[in-house]
Amino acid sequence: MIIACLFVTCLLISNIIAGRLITVYGLVLPAAVILFPLTYIFGDVLTEVYGFKKARLVIWTGFACNLLMAAVFIGVAAFPAPSFWEGKQAYAAVLGLTPRMVAASLAAYFIGEWSNAVLLSRMKIWTAGRWLWMRTIGSTVVGEGLDTVIFVSLAFAGSVPEPVWGQMILAQYLWKVSYEVVITPFTYAVVSYLKQKENIDAFDYGVRYNPFKLNF
Repeated sequence: MIIACLFVTCLLISNIIAGRLITVYGLVLPAAVILFPLTYIFGDVLTEVYGFKKARLVIWTGFACNLLMAAVFIGVAAFPAPSFWEGKQAYAAVLGLTPRMVAASLAAYFIGEWSNAVLLSRMKIWTAGRWLWMRTIGSTVVGEGLDTVIFVSLAFAGSVPEPVWGQMILAQYLWKVSYEVVITPFTYAVVSYLKQKENIDAFDYGVRYNPFKLNF
């Protein structure tokens, strides 16, 4: 439950701060890159310890919470503001999510996280539970790749020059994968602790990876 809560919290905060651009060594990145990669790490922990079915349920939970948050932000922004309040434009700039951004975020998140969970689950069986680092990094390479390409394409294609569009994809992708590599020792520690504490180490033999089947 704690891992699931952290997963959803990181997802929601990432989407709130995504509109804040930062520069890192001259590269322009959305501030979400600071926190969003943690959702993949928590997703890896869920799949590795508890299995794909639990991870799928949490992925859908995050999707629903993200959709609710976006709907509330957009709905609140649509209400007329009192004439004396000077924060309307600032509120709209920070939290006034456009339908295009919402659609891009939801599509990229779901496809990326689902692909990450499926690949890690299958790799665990292929490797007989060995080489956790290979599974976490390998699944992230695919999941974060799909997430980055889908989000940047849907959110910014046609609105930024093509060279900038390509740089945004490459810079974010390399950052996210590097993040996963650097934090691998933390992933090992959490996975080891939970397996011993919970006395569980799920292997997804015979599991069907239908993303829309929410059985427990």
